[in-house]
Amino acid sequence: MRITCPLCGERDRREFYYQGDAEMLNRPDPEAGDVVWDDYLHNRDNPAGVTRDLWYHEAGCASWIVVTRNTITHEVISTELASKVKEASK
Repeated sequence: MRITCPLCGERDRREFYYQGDAEMLNRPDPEAGDVVWDDYLHNRDNPAGVTRDLWYHEAGCASWIVVTRNTITHEVISTELASKVKEASK
């Protein structure tokens, strides 16, 4: 699989470290309680189809990237810097 880093261009996926669902960017309120935090930290979906994942460009520019991809076909639909996604959600 090839991933296009917004800063470095197209690279092999082995340059990146997969972190999980990009919804991890939306952390619960610090005062949300143990049940909410336990769910956030330990429970993950395993969807088939289009997902938004968080990847770290470990062997490149050290950027965090949100990759929209299809887990069935391995097609990478889009990539964007996680910092831009976080800013847009504010």
